[in-house]
Amino acid sequence: MLGGLHVPSDGLAKAHRAVIALMARATERGAQFRGSTRVLGVEQRGGRVTGVTTADGVVPADVVVSCAGFWGPEVGAMVGMSVPLLPLAHQYAKTGQVRELVGRNTERSEAGLPILRHQDADLYFREHHDRIGIGSYAHRPMPVRLDSLDSSEDVSARSMPSMLPFTEEDFAPAFEDAQKLLPALADAKVEEGFNGVFSFTPDGGSLVGESKEVAGFWVAEAVWVTHSAGVAKAVAQLLVDGHSEYDLHGLDVHRFEEVQLDGAYVSETSQQNFREIYDVLHPLQPKESPRDLRVSPFHARQVELGAVFLEAGGWERPHWYEANAALVDQLPAEWTPPAREAWAAKFHSPVAAAEAWRTRTAVAMYDMTALKRIEVSGPGALELLERMTTAKMGKSVGSVTYALWLDEAGGIRSDVTVARLGEQTFQVGANGNQDVALLLSEARRFGLADQVQVRDTTGETCCIGLWGPDARTLVERLSTDDFSNEGLKYFRATRARIAGVPVTAMRLSYVGELGWEIYTTADNGQRLWDALFAAGQDLGVIAAGRAAFNSLRLEKGYRSWGSDMTTEHDPYEAGLGFAVRSATGTFTGSEAIAGRSEETAARRLACLTVDDGESVVLGHEPVLVDGEPVGYVTSAAFGHTVGRPIAYAWLPASAAAVGSSVEIEYFGRRVAATVAAEPLVDPEMARIRR
Repeated sequence: MLGGLHVPSDGLAKAHRAVIALMARATERGAQFRGSTRVLGVEQRGGRVTGVTTADGVVPADVVVSCAGFWGPEVGAMVGMSVPLLPLAHQYAKTGQVRELVGRNTERSEAGLPILRHQDADLYFREHHDRIGIGSYAHRPMPVRLDSLDSSEDVSARSMPSMLPFTEEDFAPAFEDAQKLLPALADAKVEEGFNGVFSFTPDGGSLVGESKEVAGFWVAEAVWVTHSAGVAKAVAQLLVDGHSEYDLHGLDVHRFEEVQLDGAYVSETSQQNFREIYDVLHPLQPKESPRDLRVSPFHARQVELGAVFLEAGGWERPHWYEANAALVDQLPAEWTPPAREAWAAKFHSPVAAAEAWRTRTAVAMYDMTALKRIEVSGPGALELLERMTTAKMGKSVGSVTYALWLDEAGGIRSDVTVARLGEQTFQVGANGNQDVALLLSEARRFGLADQVQVRDTTGETCCIGLWGPDARTLVERLSTDDFSNEGLKYFRATRARIAGVPVTAMRLSYVGELGWEIYTTADNGQRLWDALFAAGQDLGVIAAGRAAFNSLRLEKGYRSWGSDMTTEHDPYEAGLGFAVRSATGTFTGSEAIAGRSEETAARRLACLTVDDGESVVLGHEPVLVDGEPVGYVTSAAFGHTVGRPIAYAWLPASAAAVGSSVEIEYFGRRVAATVAAEPLVDPEMARIRR
């Protein structure tokens, strides 16, 4: 034993006692509980839930919340909703009497010692009076077919569908590890056990949210006892207030892409999550399988260039290209990055520095295909976006606007880039599939569902981010359309042709250099890539990956929703007040943020630079002032242009003044950092507007 972590506040709650107590309180407040009642269907009319069909008749309801655990997929299917979870068996055993525990506890107060977790062996332990309970994730994944379970109404504490027969042979290796850790178990025997059914999901998170097809039908599934009360509170707040005080994007039932709802995908990834439940995973660690589910039209060329792919949302995304390795030796001294310690160096390459250098000094091509694109069209499209969005949407055709979607409390639900491509047609650059669901639900809420079409166009299109000081020289070689600064100003879009390929070009840059996001249909993608790559060889054009991209965007202070800000933050705290028009009650959340400003914000998202110029942190580390934790890191990278590590962090306003000193705790080491003025690169925006 090399060490351990003791959590003094850890404790036990007897689930059945807690449930009985909660039921008693709820009953006092008017709730009714109908146990042993089989659900046969969910009634709906006009796209809205109206009740629940049971063997005893229909229970009228305008809100139905499915908290059916591993039965969730069957209940979801009653309204045509995919609930991506897999029931898996997990072993739990109890020993006979352990001599060392005799007299320590009582039947009512079962445990005096902390819960013990032995993560290297995938085990946990707790006392049961004078016996030890052992839970194991060390065995093979055991998927459970719902149609194999006994769903009879004869359920008791000793007999329920979630308790399957114990398979001793699967538990034997785990019990040997338990005996090695706890010598008191040397002579103990396993007297009873069961294989309990748990719900696992493709990414290990719970599933919370409202159906996008049937209003009023909600799910709260794959919820384990450790976070049950928190999820219950959040769901109650959603139903009563329309928003939760907690950020729930990691639990959003709509966060998965369509390809991730396939049964085989859910099964394989959920089983892998079972294997890794106690593992310490690197923040960038990708899935090993399944892979190559979604590739952009540029994929064949990326493979030829030695792309190192990581995966997100089923997409293969180049992180860097080995074809650029030779550029590392050409880096000027001020661009040469320091060596990283082993953990920060995982899934990283110094090639990223070369790709950032070439982007800042020449021109680079970035595959932006994986960015979610949603077409919002129809006679009600403008009204819908005006009511949802913090910025004015009624601009001229060709305008591009960065804006936010807020919840009723003023928290940031998403940040979006909206291009008006026609009088009734908008392209929304969003953050994920949950934004599609949000558009549909808001259209329904505002009575615009029959006037708006919402269509995910990501899979049928592709995008190249062409950025760098030589980007205009390159594109003008291939197009007779006007790509001059006067002809296509910053934050404007136009339809054009490049090398004969019809494109939509948007004058945007997430890396802070001159250039465009260039969109075309998937069938034209490879031809567009080849034309740009060939025409730019004498300019030094390269393909560049996400590692360089993330570094460049942090140098410009560009936020990433879900990492840097969520519904727990308002625009002014996040430094995005510029994206909010006058808060006059005209958009969702405007009343909540009326009167707020960056000056009144009690906390702020601050840019930090690391004092030693070498220590790269990865995100989620605590930030301390005078030795006390006051905030946490959201995003981090080495800033290749500025020659030092960068971290963005949430801090109290009193600690966020430029020049303030803080410390970041990284694996037990205190890393000194300083609050810096942002953006670190080109604050005048001269490079991007040239």
